[in-house]
Parts: sequence; C-alpha cells; structure tokens
Amino acid sequence: MDVTTLGGLLVGLGAVGAAVASYLGKKAENANGRLNAEFDQIQEEREVLRGERDVLRLALAERDARVTELLEERLVDQVELARLRVRIVEMGGDP
Repeated sequence: MDVTTLGGLLVGLGAVGAAVASYLGKKAENANGRLNAEFDQIQEEREVLRGERDVLRLALAERDARVTELLEERLVDQVELARLRVRIVEMGGDP
C-alpha cells in the first residue's frame, strides 16, 4: 500500500468520524432542546400552582377569620342566654 492510498484511507476515515461526531452532536443538541422545553413547561406549571396555592391560602385565612367571628358571636349569645336564664329564675320562673 503506498502513501497516497494510505492518506486517502485516513482522510476517508476522518470524514466518517467527523460525520458520526456531527450526527451525535445534532442528536445531543435536539435532546438538550427538548429537555430545556420540558424544564420551561415544568417551571410554568410550578408558577401556576404557586398562584393557586396562594389563592387557597387566602381563602383558608378568610374562612378561619369567619369561623373565629362566628365562634365569638356564639359565645356572646351563650352569655346572653345564661343572663336571661338567671333573670328568669330571679323572677320566679322555670327556665
């Protein structure tokens, strides 16, 4: 085998190696692009869920405030009821 044939063979192998490297590089680039798109979608969904979580927290806080208000009203009503029962007994009645 002479030097020219050997040189041609090496150039051919180099071209095949470059083609394989280019092919694999493009596949990796495509995979990376898909992965970035997935991460972007996940981050958007996370932001939406955070917003929903904040809305739910606000709704729960409002509900808790209303429950507290109703319990305070109930306590006031119970005190008033007890006062009226005492008053009935003082007047000689049977509660």
